Amino acid sequence: MSLPLIAVVGRPNVGKSTFVNRIMQGHDAIVHASSGVTRDRSYHKADWNGVEFMLIDTGGIEFADDDAFGPSIRAQAVMAAEQADIVIFLVDGKAGIAPGDEDVAKLLKRSKATVFLVVNKADTPGNDSAIHEFWRLGLGQPWSVSALHGHGTGDLLDEIVSALPESEPEEDTDAINVAIIGRPNAGKSSLFNRLLGVERSIVSEVAGTTRDALDTMLEHEGVTYRLVDTAGLRRKSQIDESIEYYSFVRAMRAIDRADVAVLVVDSPLGITDQDQRVARFAQERGCAMVVVLNKWDIVPGPEGKIEVTATVPEKLGFVGFAPVLRISALTGTATHKILPAVKQAYDAYTRTITTSSLNKFLTDIRATGHSISRAGKMLRLNYMTQTGIKPPVFTFFANHPHFVDDQFERYLENRMRENFDLIGTPVRLRFRKKA
Repeated sequence: MSLPLIAVVGRPNVGKSTFVNRIMQGHDAIVHASSGVTRDRSYHKADWNGVEFMLIDTGGIEFADDDAFGPSIRAQAVMAAEQADIVIFLVDGKAGIAPGDEDVAKLLKRSKATVFLVVNKADTPGNDSAIHEFWRLGLGQPWSVSALHGHGTGDLLDEIVSALPESEPEEDTDAINVAIIGRPNAGKSSLFNRLLGVERSIVSEVAGTTRDALDTMLEHEGVTYRLVDTAGLRRKSQIDESIEYYSFVRAMRAIDRADVAVLVVDSPLGITDQDQRVARFAQERGCAMVVVLNKWDIVPGPEGKIEVTATVPEKLGFVGFAPVLRISALTGTATHKILPAVKQAYDAYTRTITTSSLNKFLTDIRATGHSISRAGKMLRLNYMTQTGIKPPVFTFFANHPHFVDDQFERYLENRMRENFDLIGTPVRLRFRKKA
């Protein structure tokens, strides 16, 4: 299920990143941080007193002029309010109300999100005199905190957690959850519509767990697919940097709910940094994946096609397990291959391999003599078993598990992929001391 989303917005230098770090480092908070989009922006899975949520730091905005609160930050505040369940509007208690704060407050008051006005840099406990003028913004009670020292953050988080909506469980179906992801204008909407218009036998819309989102159920050849909502990726804005950032955020929310991610690449443009970022998040999340090189029909000439093909292992080598399809969503060329590839990836993603088969494989590995030795001691893999699915997890029991390095782990993974049908899914290898 998708976690509630909290966005932190505000002017540069009001302490957004410090505030986010304070929440991440709180004694009751457990956080896994994924790499962000650009500069110091970041996206975090956080926990406060047992309640999980996704936290977005929207710091690092670049301005084209000297205005303290230019159109870029206002546009970002609007998009944050559209996507988030809660918006934390952070202001500077030492500087007071700055130009543009009132404009942003008006925008946030019209949003559906719950807004918390947080006055940072209140570094003296018990002295709330700095917050009184912020009542003028009309966003209700200002909360005084010191992100630097931690004053007030616990009480604020208690209140925020109590205001979070309950996560809605997915419908109990056997559907394969599929997220169609990629940079803006790569052809996601065309592909989405092509799949619905050509492949469907039954289509319905069901409520998604993202705010104001609808997922689409599609049945093809007896298999039900849930196309996880990524409609937000199609919204247009004149603020290119903000649209890239929030496109990435929406993609991450879709990936968080997906079994299989379909990465749509604009072939004439090639694989971009944003494609790599989204693919890496899907890899970290453990999703199965299919890479789709869209607009293949307009890649110029055979040499152009060879060049694009050559960049795939170079730029997406870290998801080399994903099959690569060359299609045209606009004309329909080869789009019939996508759902079978998704099904194949999902089957591998959920596959269970018997322990006897795994240990026969391990016997063959030992017979090759390929191992690691250090200081006269030899690594010996004694036994292995599967310990998880979605994605598959395999645990090896060894005499010296700490000998295993990245190169040897890649060797084992490659040999496993040669012996077992694991196309389209990542695998996780674990190494433990033999009892």
